[in-house]
Amino acid sequence: MILSLCVFCREPRGGRSSLFDGIEEGGIRAASSYSHEINEHENERALEGLQDRVILLKRLSGDINEEVDTHNRMLDRMGNDMDSSRGILSGTMDRFKTVFETKSSRRMLTLVASFVGVFLVIYYLTR
Repeated sequence: MILSLCVFCREPRGGRSSLFDGIEEGGIRAASSYSHEINEHENERALEGLQDRVILLKRLSGDINEEVDTHNRMLDRMGNDMDSSRGILSGTMDRFKTVFETKSSRRMLTLVASFVGVFLVIYYLTR
């Protein structure tokens, strides 16, 4: 064994043992396992954070799905209402055509008076 003099402590030591002072046989492994535990804890925290985000996104996408379904039902009802009002308007236009084709002055006067009356009623109701 090679003996050398430690400058700071002034006692003879082996060359190899002075290089590895303070490190025991399992010392490197202990530090490595401690670092591994720290990384595991960080990974677990990151995983929990991701899990919370996934839960939030799932809830948000569920809310969006419900909102889209509600709007689709509302649009379907509006489409049905528009179809029924189109049918009513078509029937009314057919009656107007019939009235204008007959060219009866009495019917024309009744028609204009009823339009004016309906307009005035709607005007006063909306005020």
